[in-house]
Amino acid sequence: MKYSKILSKKSQNLNDLALSLKDQYSFANPFPHIQIDNFFSNEYLDSILNEFPDLSNLKRSQNYKNQNEIKFANNDFENFPDKIKNFFNFLNSETFLNFLQILTSINEKLIADKELNGGGLHEIKTGGLLKVHTDFNKHPTNNFDRRVNVLIYLNKNWKNSYGGELELWNQDMTKCGKKIIPNFNTMVIFSTTDFSNHGHPEPLNCPEEMSRKSIALYYFSDGRPQNEINNKNIKNRTFFKSRKGFENDADEKKEFFKNYLRNLKFYQLLKKFEKKYIRKGKITPKND
Repeated sequence: MKYSKILSKKSQNLNDLALSLKDQYSFANPFPHIQIDNFFSNEYLDSILNEFPDLSNLKRSQNYKNQNEIKFANNDFENFPDKIKNFFNFLNSETFLNFLQILTSINEKLIADKELNGGGLHEIKTGGLLKVHTDFNKHPTNNFDRRVNVLIYLNKNWKNSYGGELELWNQDMTKCGKKIIPNFNTMVIFSTTDFSNHGHPEPLNCPEEMSRKSIALYYFSDGRPQNEINNKNIKNRTFFKSRKGFENDADEKKEFFKNYLRNLKFYQLLKKFEKKYIRKGKITPKND
């Protein structure tokens, strides 16, 4: 695959681009992130959008419908259209991984998740939302640490009145530090820690015939700095959070009794056994 056809003119030299943006990324508020517009060739991304399926009509799509999430997702790589498969191959390639490594200044080697756990194709229709949260921090089968999120938006002619902005919140959930409109050919990259609060918390207000489409990829490493870990987060899961001053916001799922069990050594041994011998055997890696 010729990567030059995927990238826009300004992105042809990925190493130079990453070096020029790394300080902007590292010192961004409320946590390390960057928004890059027109990173990809518009013509190439048009072909991806043209192949993007209606996820509500696909049998293997996940349909989330609860207080925290109203959205569709699909990570069934083998059944993606060919052009979308090729796009994911590029985003999981050493070329793109090297770009992320330089941009983020992460010391540990970044690893692509070819199983697309939690990633893949995402779609939110009118009325949908995703409350502010921090992501699961461990890979479900190999126990690697989740370090970077990459989100690529595919929405043309998007009006501000539709909502759907990606919101980045500070640690104590008192202030939204950044809002990013999900416009076509906007890529957002951010460091995934136990403190990187983000989401799309307000219901989408686009016309029925439209939807908020995005591509999501998550990158991992073997180990991470201790300052990225909240030791109170015993369970490896998504933690939804309510915004200060908003009534009936997120369902935070307080699990006091379960957390007591999770602290027990016997419980921890059982979970390690399950992850090593049971869960891993049930999941066949995709796109090897």
